[in-house]
Amino acid sequence: MACLPPLMTSSTAICSADCDDRLPYRSLRYDRWNGCDEKNTKSTRSKYQRRRRSLVLGSASSASASASASASASPRSHIYQQVLKAARQKFTQEISFQSKDKDVSLAKALLYIAAEDEAFMAFNRETDAFSIHNERKGVSGSSTSQDLAWNTVEGMSLAGKNIHEWQAELDAIAKEVEAELISKDIGCHLAQVLEAVNVVLFESRGFRRSPVLGDAKNSYLHLVLSSGSGIAIMLSIIYIEVCRRLSLTIVGSRVGEEFLIWPQTGYPEELFKVTSGHSLFAIVNGRCVEDPRSKASDLTSNSLSGLEIATNRDIIGIALANLVRLHWKHASRSTHGLMLTSPLRHVHNAHDKLYKITDSKAPLLRPQELRLAIMASERLLILQPHNWASRRDHGMMLYYNRYVYYRFTQIDFEIS
Repeated sequence: MACLPPLMTSSTAICSADCDDRLPYRSLRYDRWNGCDEKNTKSTRSKYQRRRRSLVLGSASSASASASASASASPRSHIYQQVLKAARQKFTQEISFQSKDKDVSLAKALLYIAAEDEAFMAFNRETDAFSIHNERKGVSGSSTSQDLAWNTVEGMSLAGKNIHEWQAELDAIAKEVEAELISKDIGCHLAQVLEAVNVVLFESRGFRRSPVLGDAKNSYLHLVLSSGSGIAIMLSIIYIEVCRRLSLTIVGSRVGEEFLIWPQTGYPEELFKVTSGHSLFAIVNGRCVEDPRSKASDLTSNSLSGLEIATNRDIIGIALANLVRLHWKHASRSTHGLMLTSPLRHVHNAHDKLYKITDSKAPLLRPQELRLAIMASERLLILQPHNWASRRDHGMMLYYNRYVYYRFTQIDFEIS
């Protein structure tokens, strides 16, 4: 059972529980080539490298393929397409396995994700506006001056700020924590620093866990920083990023349905010592560690040492899995009960267009939300190329995308 929403006081913080049984998230290792001969190893690695390149370079063009014909004459559509490609490439560079995990920035990776999705939606708005302009001469489109200012990924506006400015917002929160410590003449003891982080985040800034998991604005980092409301994993990421700027390392791990975080220490028993009514572990994670219905309540210093610490790439994977689930839920809202684990429908003759288009039993899906879910799934496969559950879900979404494409364009294409 998911943990209860935390009280926003200086003695409580976050408890992350945003993953769904329908979309399992698994921590994976990426160097499991043992047991294969050299020839097979090179062949398998080459296959995944080709697949990885296709996800990186081909996704942006496929995201806009159905609309590119109608928007080809629009000067802004080309800008959005370039931003789409650049954002995916920036994300791939950030999470590259050629770099050490500690050098992967959670904030930058999540902001590149938001930039790509925002560029895709801006492209769709431009396509609609251009179509209206063609149909009704003299009617202005819906593109905003904010859209016109986009030239690069770093320069594009996300809720009024660019990527560098959102990173600076995290820097500003960390400076507020430092000011809180100085104003109260508090030293650098671990418990006092964590209390100051909680005061700034949950009292001064008013961050809170949103009870609405289905709202997209609670699942994108820049929107959570803007509104102060977000799902638990996003609040945990903000907590980790702020503490990193204070030279305090926060680690985390999946425990049942929850993602728990705590300060890295060589003496885990110190995390469970109760002072002023709360342990350090409870200060960081909130009430879920005291909820008997939660697996977190059973943790001790010994069991905590046995948990597998999530890497930065693992945490990004959790955020992406949440986006897949969120956009799929929105896409399939008109077809109650449709899940990615639902049985496949029969694939009919590829030349039988009329049947496919008019089949009343075909699921009704929202094209833009479905495409956003597929884009999140593509990033997840770049991050976790060996996650077979994610591959299955990605294939299912491409399968359902077949119906959407036929319904709206009546053009055959082969899903590869």
